[in-house]
Amino acid sequence: MYYFVFFAIIVLIISGAFYIKSYYDRLRWAKKRLVKIKGKWGKPVNARRNFELISIYLNSAENKNKLSTQTANDLDLINVFNYIDRTNSKPGKQYLFNLLHHPITDIDALHDLDNSIEDLNMDIPGRELIEVELSRLNHPDAYFIADLFLKVHEPVLSPVVNFYIRVSPFLILATLISLIAIPNIFSVIFLVLLFAYNIVIHITNRRGISSYTQALPQMLVMHKVAVALVKSGKFGQVPEVKQSLTNLTGLKRALKFVSIESGFVNSTSQISYEIFRLFKLLFVIEPGTYSSSLTQVSKYRNDIKVVYEFIGRADTLIAIQSVRDGLPAYAKPEFTEGEERIEVTELFHPLVINCVSNSLYTTDADRGALITGSNMAGKTTFIKALGINTLLSQTIFTSCAKAYKAPLLKIQTSIKTSDNIDEQKSYFQAQASAILNILDNSAKKEEIKSLVIIDEIFRGTNTIERIAAAKSVLSYITANQNFVFVSTHDLELAELLDEDFVVYSFSESKDGRVLVFDYILKQGLLKNTNGIAILKSMGYPEPVIDEANIISERMMNKYLV
Repeated sequence: MYYFVFFAIIVLIISGAFYIKSYYDRLRWAKKRLVKIKGKWGKPVNARRNFELISIYLNSAENKNKLSTQTANDLDLINVFNYIDRTNSKPGKQYLFNLLHHPITDIDALHDLDNSIEDLNMDIPGRELIEVELSRLNHPDAYFIADLFLKVHEPVLSPVVNFYIRVSPFLILATLISLIAIPNIFSVIFLVLLFAYNIVIHITNRRGISSYTQALPQMLVMHKVAVALVKSGKFGQVPEVKQSLTNLTGLKRALKFVSIESGFVNSTSQISYEIFRLFKLLFVIEPGTYSSSLTQVSKYRNDIKVVYEFIGRADTLIAIQSVRDGLPAYAKPEFTEGEERIEVTELFHPLVINCVSNSLYTTDADRGALITGSNMAGKTTFIKALGINTLLSQTIFTSCAKAYKAPLLKIQTSIKTSDNIDEQKSYFQAQASAILNILDNSAKKEEIKSLVIIDEIFRGTNTIERIAAAKSVLSYITANQNFVFVSTHDLELAELLDEDFVVYSFSESKDGRVLVFDYILKQGLLKNTNGIAILKSMGYPEPVIDEANIISERMMNKYLV
């Protein structure tokens, strides 16, 4: 009996020591995290990102406002996300990634977003403390919290195994007591067999409960973080969140053991965590705890979602302000109703270092813009910048420009089109398919009009049919009151679309044999070309260059007169 009391005292002392160490470890972690938060403010975060996990929340449901895969790829949305992702938590990353794929078409919702950004970031020390709290959800397992409310949960253990798991701790305890009272070899053998069988159950059922072993400890961390955020008073009245936090208290009680584990997961003490893992392995705690929690998880799915989205939105609001503070210039967009034109002042591409800014002022939605220009002069970068800024304006209420004024728009693009060998599609067929999708979603009946961006329309077929098809398609889209921006080398298109399109161009000058680009958008048809100059610089034979120049000059005179 004395041995048992002595053993209990030793266990209490060790547990207390581990608790004290964990407490001070958390304090040191918070101080280090605060220094890191201050240092990274306003800067892109260079880190590897697991987009398979980041996309869990995005892929949960289809939404009519969701960007098409084509447009997301055309606008380099992965790279755009890498640039603006300043979040501190995994739910924050998932929430921001989802937001970027769903342009908002409600002006009030956008203004509400902006007001929340301003309110949260007004008190910088307070905001930094919130960032520290959010950082507690930066463990990779926090990505799986979304699965708790996105999936339907089915039993993972058979009734027989479930029953054994419930009685196993009592069998072990009884064996230990008998062993202490009367030491004997039979109790030792029985105890070893129990532990061995428990290890087998743990290993064989680990796959079935793996998603819960990752998600539930982090869900409990999320609950603590959300409570801290609500108590901060930075989020105004959040009755729905408070009610969900209250409801989840019942789930917390059902997961007391998981709560202990979440503390170890977020502790920097590796030794204590390994001891804990051995304990739950021998006592088959993990399968039993997570299996029995499924009923509770199913009951509180909506509450988990409410708290998750509260955390994700808070993290996103802070990240947006960090993006704004890090940009060389930005403007809050002005959205117009009944005024069908786009006015953008000193627009630039956020991913291009030292990007030359350009301004654009359209007069009517039924008159598109044709962008001509030399190779490498900046046509594609400009139209991408326009698409990205429209997207950022309608998602994070931030434009990379001195001023942005436009109606709310859908974004439809055809830029990065390529051959598809698997589907036996040529470049022309692939782009034709993408443009057909644009036509189908740009009809007069559409309440929200489109910003349509096409790079090198119908490249890949013969000149006559390319120009004929391009003219008819572009006239059709603009006739439905959509904003259309098309880059092209076809000067004939400018002549055919004279009544429907305004022509802009990018050009370059020559400094000896070197081409000098200014990347400035100019109104009017391109008067300089550089394709032949590039061939000359590569060492093409002089007779080839001379004849090409003669033919080029003859054709330019024809279309510029």
